[in-house]
Amino acid sequence: MLEPTYQADVVVVGAGVAGLSAARRLTSAGVSTVVLEAAHQVGGRMATEKVDGFRLDRLGRPLSTACAELHVTPGLEDLVLRPFAPGVLLHSDGRHHRAGWQPGNRRARSARGALHAVRALASTPLPGPRRPAAVPGRQVSLPRHRGGAPLGTALDQARLGAALNRLAGTSVERLLARPETTAAEALHGRGLPARTVDGFLRPLLAALLCDPELTTSSRPADLALRDFASGRLCLPEGGAEALPQLLARSLPPGTVRTGVRVTSVSTTSVTTAEHGELRCAAVLVATGARDAAELLPGLRVPDFHPVTVVHHTTDESPATDASLLLDADRGGPVAHTAVVSAVDPSRAPAGRTLVTSTVLGPATADTDTAVRAHLARLYGVPTTRWETLAVRHTADAVPAMRPPHDLRRPVRLLAGLYVCGDHRDSGAVQGALRSADRAATALLTDLGVGRPMHTADPLPTARAA
Repeated sequence: MLEPTYQADVVVVGAGVAGLSAARRLTSAGVSTVVLEAAHQVGGRMATEKVDGFRLDRLGRPLSTACAELHVTPGLEDLVLRPFAPGVLLHSDGRHHRAGWQPGNRRARSARGALHAVRALASTPLPGPRRPAAVPGRQVSLPRHRGGAPLGTALDQARLGAALNRLAGTSVERLLARPETTAAEALHGRGLPARTVDGFLRPLLAALLCDPELTTSSRPADLALRDFASGRLCLPEGGAEALPQLLARSLPPGTVRTGVRVTSVSTTSVTTAEHGELRCAAVLVATGARDAAELLPGLRVPDFHPVTVVHHTTDESPATDASLLLDADRGGPVAHTAVVSAVDPSRAPAGRTLVTSTVLGPATADTDTAVRAHLARLYGVPTTRWETLAVRHTADAVPAMRPPHDLRRPVRLLAGLYVCGDHRDSGAVQGALRSADRAATALLTDLGVGRPMHTADPLPTARAA
């Protein structure tokens, strides 16, 4: 029989963390893979801009050390996570209150143990993410001041601490078996005082989900709270781009081709604007939801939560250590802010401070002015002399996950045509990685493990303009 004429086994469209992670799994299995990216760099929304020696993330979303995918995904072995100060810092009535940390006797699982948990969850019939790895200690509500605002009385604080500890010890399967509602409705059904819910849990979940109204499904909300209760909020060292760059470097040379715009796909080929047609055995679309729907007509495009990130620098560091600071009073546009150079010193030149603040909504002409005024109240210092490094707005920052929400949306559309990304899972980095793993598994199953694989050929020469 004649050898097929295709130039690679799989073409992956999109070099975000989902596409790169899937490509890593495929190439490790001996499948020749080409990753095509329209931009001139990898990463998608996990981009980091360099300005005067500062590293500025496009999206200011914290990660969690309890996310197993960050520890067991091939290619991320050298990822360094820089933790925030324990818990979060809440600003209310002009004072700071810490929802803090209680050392526990649970020890961090090994990568092997975390991988076992990931595989165990992959086989559950419930739609949901894999079990995250635990780390020493648990988040509990321990205020810095005896007054307790906005956490309520001492009894209220004890109830909150017990609730978070129970959540940390609850299996993912049990969480996903709960009746589904919105995150806001679920919070008020937990038996906690309204003051505790409104002053702590609402601003915390809004920050974690990028959803100020908490219309998100209670399932991903519970999972986000579980990660908070089980681990530490953190940032990748060197900026968000560290994740996609590590994944890209783990691929065989020549796998990733940037500056290549795909205009159409089929089960056996992709067509590019610059290089014509590239034939293959299967195509995996790993772009954002909107771009994926343009290539795959009929694919549902979700709503999105817009995010605006404002980066400032100052010669003096506000006295909040390396905490994630939330506004319990919701008295301005900033949902959360942090002195990120205190969390990760590599993000700012020596002697300079980088303050990154997140607004859950679009940017306006006076966004920077309003953010400065809000930060002055949150940090308790004048901000008029702070230098604005960048104001970055992302309209399609986070896919909305309103109920009913399927945490395992199909990744296999047809034999030979697949899709992955955070819009197929939980709307977060771990969701992108999980969907990539599911798509790679489906691809390997359809291709067959034992048949000969092919070497990826160079792209055709770009057409003259």
